[in-house]
Amino acid sequence: MTELTSDIVDSRNLSEERRVNSRLMTKSAIQSAREKLTSSTGLDLDFQYDTIKLYARSKVTSCFTLTAYTSLIAGSLLFWVPMGFAVLWWFTASIMLVIGALISKRFLEEGTIEEAAAWRLKFIALEGSQATVWSSICLFALLNDSMVIGTFLMLTMAVYATATAWLASPIRSAIASGTVPLIVMIGIVVAARANGEFALFAMLVLGSVVFSWVLAQNAHQRALETLGVTAEKNALYGALEEANAKHDEARRRAEEANLAKSRFLATMSHELRTPLNAILGFSEVMKNELFGKHAVPQYAEYANDIHNSGQHLLGIINEILDLSRVEAGRYELKYERVPLGSIADECHNMLDLRARGKNITVKQQIAHGLPPIWADERAIRQIIINLLGNAIKFTPQGGEVTIKVGWTALGGQYVAIKDNGAGIPEDEIELVQESFGRGSMAHKSAEQGTGLGLPIVKGLVQLHGGQFKLLSRLRVGTEAVVTFPADRVMDTLQHVEQAA
Repeated sequence: MTELTSDIVDSRNLSEERRVNSRLMTKSAIQSAREKLTSSTGLDLDFQYDTIKLYARSKVTSCFTLTAYTSLIAGSLLFWVPMGFAVLWWFTASIMLVIGALISKRFLEEGTIEEAAAWRLKFIALEGSQATVWSSICLFALLNDSMVIGTFLMLTMAVYATATAWLASPIRSAIASGTVPLIVMIGIVVAARANGEFALFAMLVLGSVVFSWVLAQNAHQRALETLGVTAEKNALYGALEEANAKHDEARRRAEEANLAKSRFLATMSHELRTPLNAILGFSEVMKNELFGKHAVPQYAEYANDIHNSGQHLLGIINEILDLSRVEAGRYELKYERVPLGSIADECHNMLDLRARGKNITVKQQIAHGLPPIWADERAIRQIIINLLGNAIKFTPQGGEVTIKVGWTALGGQYVAIKDNGAGIPEDEIELVQESFGRGSMAHKSAEQGTGLGLPIVKGLVQLHGGQFKLLSRLRVGTEAVVTFPADRVMDTLQHVEQAA
């Protein structure tokens, strides 16, 4: 009843947790959709923030390169324009680049997702201001009609337009803000100078600027796709870590619950055995009429029933205590030399009376010359008694049970107990090996049990490093096989040479 209540509570907690997660996912999806609808970029705040971070990093890392390029162009202008004009243009353009790098660095240090839209507008305005200052270099082409300086300035504009378009690609509006002033200024220069050859060259430069714009738009789309893949990957990592954390927590709780159950069973079994021993002792005195005959003969029968019921209850409590010790890892094994064949023969003699009571023939096939194994004799005896008792219990009148003891193919030893009873359905083989698990044949049997025999056998075999297999077919019979590894066989241990 307690386990059923616990399962119901766990199921309710799991359902509630799923409903909470579903509500959180729905809320997140609605919030993301609202941000996309209200945003001018069609992106939610997280994506906007990530694209602005990419832009700010590119501005910081490219500051030195663009400043050096500006100095190179300003130095080249000294061949055609007065020094004052060249220095003024170089100083203004360099200051704008440094200001852009400082603002970008500040955003990387202090910017938040909530302020992403405001920072985006700042960077668009900054990109337009830098492009306007840079495009002012074309004014030198109006002051000097030389074809050389005009060609030089157009090539300079083309290189800068390509660089600034790629650097501004994370923010779509910044691409236009950084290239439109250049396009306008090139158009002004072409209109002001009536030279056909220069106009043709300027139009080619203008086409290269537009082409850079288109490429930057494609780069922006690829950046969004990359951010999307990264976000999905991070979400998967987060979900995996959360699932692992929940799995670890659930496993820890299950281990604690199992340990608490084992401790509870061990404590209760110990507390029950004390008064039960008194009940068995007094009922035996009354059953045997040690202090005189009963006035009513039925009292002797009642005392016998009490004694038998007490013994049955004591057996159940001992099984529960053994199972709880095995599951809690507190079953202490006392290793010694154990002759497996002799133990099997003794267990057969112990249960032979029960087998003859049901007219069951028990056969033994024990290999001769088997060396002893290094094991706990009490545990080995309990393993064989439980398996042989089950075989006798579920074998019908006049059936046959076979006990086999011999060598395994790998040099170990095995014990196999086979019967020709009703068998176990294939889908119930795992069930009967669990604690308190009882198959359909056990319910039909007149001899009821607790379902603890096989779990105890399985646990004790595992403590010895062995393997337990249960093979069964309906209307054919069942065979339980226990194998012990080769390192348990005494003959396989190396001889220890003692010093003379």
